[in-house]
Amino acid sequence: MELHLRGKTALITGGSKGIGLGIADRLAAEGCNLILVARDGTELEKARVGLTARHRVQVAAYAGDMASQTARLAMAEAFPDIDILVNNAGAIRSGFLDEVDDDLWRQYWELKVFGYINLTREFFARMKQRRNGVILNIVGIAGERLDAGYIAGSSGNASLIAFTKALGASSTEFNVRVLGINPGPVLSDKLEHRLRVDASRAGTPDRWRERMSTMPFGRAAAPEEIGNVAAFLVSDCASYVSGTVVTVDGGWTQRWSI
Repeated sequence: MELHLRGKTALITGGSKGIGLGIADRLAAEGCNLILVARDGTELEKARVGLTARHRVQVAAYAGDMASQTARLAMAEAFPDIDILVNNAGAIRSGFLDEVDDDLWRQYWELKVFGYINLTREFFARMKQRRNGVILNIVGIAGERLDAGYIAGSSGNASLIAFTKALGASSTEFNVRVLGINPGPVLSDKLEHRLRVDASRAGTPDRWRERMSTMPFGRAAAPEEIGNVAAFLVSDCASYVSGTVVTVDGGWTQRWSI
């Protein structure tokens, strides 16, 4: 299937590894030029070199902390004419309400929730003026499968789901699409570390993969599987899709509603 992404430019926050890199690789395979954004310049350069070696596209790296509004504004000024924005930067840690104080809660939300909202505000204004563009928010199933033990994350994700649907319902007036993906567990360095820690505590450090046995298909998703869905959604093949958040979790969320 031809996705008609060749020659377009996508900016991906949190693009140096994990889901962000999986999306970047898939878009690059379709001929899409990339701007990767992350805090760690070393990881960014590693990702940039790998992508340019595998694909004949232009890849720029921009080191910046998306928890900073100053950095967000500077980035938007540096790359005003992108075709696709992928909001992906941000991780919120687990914790019950009495374990997440006000400062910590605000710290988590400043990067992910307000990071997504404010970057969208900046680029939506430019896309709206040009009457062209796509914004994809990578959120997470905790916004659907609410968890008191991950209360800041569930609340933040639920907010971003609502934000995506509300804006995407009206953005089509300006020929701009806004949509999202709710990934389930994705095998990343972070998830692998957590699984290894859990396995070590159980006295079976070499059997960490077995801890994924209860997940759909007996495993976590691969980053490129999220990338495949992302590439379709931002492409012309999904030109009538906006205000929608697609759940990519192997059906895991629905297990809890049956």
